[in-house]
Amino acid sequence: MNAYLETVDSPAGPLTFAVNEDGALLFVSFLEGHYPTTIEEDLANEGYTCLTDPERTAAARTQLLEYAAGQRTTFDLPVVLVGTEWQKAVWRALMEVPFGETRTYGEIARSLGRPQASRAVGRANGTNRIPLVIPCHRIVGADGSLTGFGGGLHLKTALLEHEGVAVAQPVRQLALAT
Repeated sequence: MNAYLETVDSPAGPLTFAVNEDGALLFVSFLEGHYPTTIEEDLANEGYTCLTDPERTAAARTQLLEYAAGQRTTFDLPVVLVGTEWQKAVWRALMEVPFGETRTYGEIARSLGRPQASRAVGRANGTNRIPLVIPCHRIVGADGSLTGFGGGLHLKTALLEHEGVAVAQPVRQLALAT
């Protein structure tokens, strides 16, 4: 199996994406993110050979760059969802959250008919391999706080700000004098 990789700019810095033979997205990884493995390592572990082919990556490149330029608010790229049925249901629900809006983990859980499953939504959200296109960055805590993002909250903040979402500044803890 072959995967075709390319790197483009995004509102959260450069990102590398991979598509399969048919141009369907397999992975998106922000280069300024904090990940335990690289996209190349993840793909190799799944049996993919990583190659470059600008023709195969053209559709994804175009849509990602349009998003970065503020010219696109939705994606219509095919994606490869690899996970449990629950994870796939969560990811499909995430794709329904509009550009410039947020939802809570609880709201997603309720929309899936499992109102007590907000933590399970969070776990599925955290395993999303196609951030940005499957907009896990639009999911926030019950109080509106920014919580968890695979590559780091700095990336989530940058993406939300790009979409015009007002992001509260993190509260700094003051060190107590001893």
